[in-house]
Amino acid sequence: MTVEQHRTLMDETAIRRALTRIAHEIVERNKGIDNVLLVGIRTRGIYLAERLAALIEEIEGKPVEIIDLDITAYRDDRRSAAADRSKAGNGKAGCGLNVEGRRILLLDDVLYTGRTIRAAMDAVMDSGRPEVIQLAVLVDRGHRELPIRPDFVGKNVPTSKQEQIEVSLAEVDGEDKVTISISLS
Repeated sequence: MTVEQHRTLMDETAIRRALTRIAHEIVERNKGIDNVLLVGIRTRGIYLAERLAALIEEIEGKPVEIIDLDITAYRDDRRSAAADRSKAGNGKAGCGLNVEGRRILLLDDVLYTGRTIRAAMDAVMDSGRPEVIQLAVLVDRGHRELPIRPDFVGKNVPTSKQEQIEVSLAEVDGEDKVTISISLS
């Protein structure tokens, strides 16, 4: 019999505080928000980008641009990814926006192996040459397979490979929380 244990790592308040801190760090590191583009990786990354954009607007008094990025065609764990990219045109799907010379800030919920971020960087680079690409994640759980490190982190959570991190956001899941679970046999 398998039993699954869950533990809440972040509640709604902790998530809000982490995003507020990250928003301030983004503004400070980028010396404002001029030329900054928030790129939310589907699915939950776009909602984090929207929340950060609202917080940054409160801080800076002006809006920051946001786009939604679907990296499906760039995944290296799908056999049809190369075919998907070819169908999009000359093997380049891109993110549909000119990123040339922009300060790109990728947003995702959980950083694990780094493969999702690599796929997102490929999509961005197919759209142009940004000035810089930065990474913000709500949770960094470790176990990288690629040399990718976030610039902004809500919470570092060292995990075992048997543990799972689940981010729930009100926009998708009806509530805000981050949980860790492990299956016990």
